[in-house]
Amino acid sequence: MRYGLLAGLLIGAMTLSGCTEGVLDPKGPIALAERQILFNALGIMLAIVIPVILAILGFAFWFRASNERARYRPDFTYSGRLELLVWSIPAMTVLLVGGVAWIGAHDLDPGKPISSTVKPVNVQVVSLDWKWLFIYPEQGLASVNKLVVPVGTPISFELTSSSVMNSFFVPQLGSQIYTMSGMATRLHLQADHLGTYAGISAMFSGDGFPDMRFTVDAVTDDRFAQWVRQARETGSALDKQTYADLVKPSKAIAPFTYRAVAPDLFSSIVNADMGAQDSSLSICSTSQRAER
Repeated sequence: MRYGLLAGLLIGAMTLSGCTEGVLDPKGPIALAERQILFNALGIMLAIVIPVILAILGFAFWFRASNERARYRPDFTYSGRLELLVWSIPAMTVLLVGGVAWIGAHDLDPGKPISSTVKPVNVQVVSLDWKWLFIYPEQGLASVNKLVVPVGTPISFELTSSSVMNSFFVPQLGSQIYTMSGMATRLHLQADHLGTYAGISAMFSGDGFPDMRFTVDAVTDDRFAQWVRQARETGSALDKQTYADLVKPSKAIAPFTYRAVAPDLFSSIVNADMGAQDSSLSICSTSQRAER
């Protein structure tokens, strides 16, 4: 028994040791709250699963063939107490787990701003084939496959896609959210610790999907201001022609920055996609009327 318990602890330690840089190693308030929901749901379910497993072992031991004290009741058909026990425990589990998920889903609504005395940094995100474009409208610059944010500051994201549907996800900061062509979604995150965190595309989007990754650098306010100054001094300007070149499919792009961004570029990306969708719908409806 002692060696079995020790083996279980070692296996658990080795399993959790591989959870760094993931949802179980949160570095922000949203990811921390999401992990707490996972732990709460796990605790509720274990409170049911462990007694059931012990009860199975106990029944198997008590009703073994060599136990003459066990009562053999072949005509047993119904017990109100057993029925109440069998149905009340799963119902209680569903209510508890559902309540935790329901409350957490409303508290951690991606579109709900993070309460803070610090002014948030606005970032516009565009998922491309197969890279990520981050536009800083207030700073007037942009970066590809690299997101730099000040630590302890809420980040207000506005996200869209230039082509197929995609999914923006930084596991250590929390809240995966989809990007869709022709519409903008909202997300609020915050990094509470200095460091570099992995960002991924959490939805298959074609041949370049395995390399569609980015990094999130959480830096001090001074380092963020320094990065902004350096980005404004290097690289080219992101205008419509440069964006047209950037949109072309490419794989494993090294991070780089744009020193300036055309005004309302993000809005034009969203509206252009909406216009393309509307025109395709009108063409489709026209063809359907012609067939009729």
